[in-house]
Amino acid sequence: MITIALSKGRIFTETMPILKSAGILCAENPESSRKLVFETNNKNVRLIIVRASDVPTYVECGGADIGIAGKDVLDEYQGEGIYHPLDLNIGRCKMMVACKKEFDYKQAVQKKSRLRVATKYSNAASDFFAKKGIHIDLIKLYGSMELAPIVGLADIIVDLVSSGETLKANHLIPVEEVSTITSRLIINKASLKLNNATLKPMIQQFSEAVK
Repeated sequence: MITIALSKGRIFTETMPILKSAGILCAENPESSRKLVFETNNKNVRLIIVRASDVPTYVECGGADIGIAGKDVLDEYQGEGIYHPLDLNIGRCKMMVACKKEFDYKQAVQKKSRLRVATKYSNAASDFFAKKGIHIDLIKLYGSMELAPIVGLADIIVDLVSSGETLKANHLIPVEEVSTITSRLIINKASLKLNNATLKPMIQQFSEAVK
């Protein structure tokens, strides 16, 4: 049995056409169900629904053979038991530095001022500013990131931005791009060795579906 770990939301919606093109059809609509395990038209393939940030854990630790996760999640997870064979080019957005309009980010960077950074992407933020030679104080948050500069908790935030409407609604502006984010197909390395005859053709199917 091959288990594919997915998360609900935008990535899930954009994954469904790829799965269909790869010949994998879910018998039910996971978006409207409370179930966490779903059978497919292939008796040897099932889908499980997990939290987006947990997808790499399920794959690396053997709870799933295959998963689909955003590069943002993978960069934070930094697991060693996962193979990333394919960029699916879905869930595209940008990881951005953003701040209040009146905060002079450019000058702060030029002066290499110490910055208070609110984010849930600690590794990405640390690496980004370390390359600039800027010391930061990380403030770990898991939601409502835009609130941090408004109430004076942080100077800037590092977060995913799609349309930019949430920033605009909270009077924040994007000031620098950290990276472009897309979702990747990930495979458990041990499973790839043990089930190579099954997984290799599946990877090829996904590749053809993306093309």
